[in-house]
Amino acid sequence: MIRLSGLKLPLDHPAEAMPAAICARLGLEPHQLRGHSLVRRGNDARRKSAIQLVYTLDLDVTDEAAVLARFAADHDVRPTPDTAYRFVAHVPEGWQGQRPVVIGAGPCGLFAGLILAQMGFRPIILDRGKVVRERTKDTWGLWRRGVLDPDSNVQFGEGGAGTFSDGKLYCRVKDPRFLGRKVLEEFVSAGAPDDILWEAHPHIGTFRLVTMVESMRRQIESLGGEYRWQHRVDDLVLESRGDGTQQLRGLVLHDGSVIDTDHVVLAVGHSARPTFAMLHARGVHMEAKPFSIGVRIEHPQSWVDRARYGKCAGHPDLGAAAYSLAHHCANGRTVYSFCMCPGGRVVAATSEAGRVVTNGMSQYSRAEFNANSGLVVGIDPDRDYPGGPLAGIDFQRHWEERAYVAGGASYWAPGQTVGDFLAGRPSTGLGSVTPSYQPGVTPTDLAQCLPGFVIDAFREALPVFGRQLAQYDHPDAVMTGVETRTSSPLRITRGKDFQSLNVTGLYPAGEGAGYAGGILSAAIDGIKVAEAVAMAALG
Repeated sequence: MIRLSGLKLPLDHPAEAMPAAICARLGLEPHQLRGHSLVRRGNDARRKSAIQLVYTLDLDVTDEAAVLARFAADHDVRPTPDTAYRFVAHVPEGWQGQRPVVIGAGPCGLFAGLILAQMGFRPIILDRGKVVRERTKDTWGLWRRGVLDPDSNVQFGEGGAGTFSDGKLYCRVKDPRFLGRKVLEEFVSAGAPDDILWEAHPHIGTFRLVTMVESMRRQIESLGGEYRWQHRVDDLVLESRGDGTQQLRGLVLHDGSVIDTDHVVLAVGHSARPTFAMLHARGVHMEAKPFSIGVRIEHPQSWVDRARYGKCAGHPDLGAAAYSLAHHCANGRTVYSFCMCPGGRVVAATSEAGRVVTNGMSQYSRAEFNANSGLVVGIDPDRDYPGGPLAGIDFQRHWEERAYVAGGASYWAPGQTVGDFLAGRPSTGLGSVTPSYQPGVTPTDLAQCLPGFVIDAFREALPVFGRQLAQYDHPDAVMTGVETRTSSPLRITRGKDFQSLNVTGLYPAGEGAGYAGGILSAAIDGIKVAEAVAMAALG
């Protein structure tokens, strides 16, 4: 098979145009093309008057070797890669080793548990939260009634923070083993739509993610894995090795019980603050890392569609338009869009009482009225939160508490129109854009709950973005604060064997440990760590 990339065809092209374009691109006669299959489809909308669909295809041709030789210097024509996943190990019959434990049931923990179960290790998966259906009810309790459950919310519980998101399934990590393909295929087997296998920017959405994680849980359990819900890990059982490092021997749970194990996948999310504090107190090596802070900004999706696609806005092959923006400011800061959610809503994402945190989510249809994205500024430990590995958490909490007060101390979020923000005046009402955040938005001055350098950077960047994307800086666009959980504020350092630098048997993984950013990259990291556990456990 030959993989052909970058084949462009007009929007609304007829089906018969595809084989003709393939033959023209490769100089083939029609009879030499025996078949083709879709690998990836995206679009090129740089010219709104002539938007094109961009395809990657696998081709079955006669005399494949001759075609490849003729296009040897063309990077868009190459042999189809082998994307099949191969397990690194399987548990031998009669194996008596300890069962590995996975802490956290988000994307990283889910795939670590799945791979371990498929290899025969019968993992135990712990999560402080609840199964996804119960968790969903608790999350709606905050959104609809302003009632927070600190252990069951957008951050904690089955599926992790990614369950209440846009469900984006793309990332920028290098993936030479095509582990991302394994993730997508498992999602399709669990009920995801087939188009995630070929869309350039695949997504699933919250409602479908709920049923998928339930299906994957059943598969893990059918293979001997075990879930234990509402089980918070409060301590580690460690044994000194005499060389300044320690060996993990078990986990102490919130009720005082102990699980004996020598291999633990630490797949907690970026909001597992008590766990981070416990690990730091126990001497597990970690370091502060950069993250970002800002707001959610909302525009009507129709504005974004027209700005990106012009007269083709609304075309079914284009869907709801997305954007990606960045600007380097005079004060040395970078403002950029983050986690853009077309046709979605802004959601309450706090996990701690007395704090307000925003995030964005979409359903698979992306059919809601507004588009939203994070509008954030990159920050770093040396300049913004010196003081050790946990200093970033203190920084986040400070601004989340300020946002809670500015919103009215009721989990309403502080909001401001772009027009008022740029004019430096508090908002006392809203315009034509209705914010989607629940339980509600309080018009106010966002300068109360963001650092001054963030405010200055936003005021410089918004007009620039307005020139790049029409109406982005429209006076009625709404900014809702605060967005603080863009990524983990720390990294739990690990070696090439994926184990903690100073605690053997502890495998920091995923977004909370500082090694991923989003569903797909977290799932890929979960696979890699599961493989490392398998190799170590079998010696």
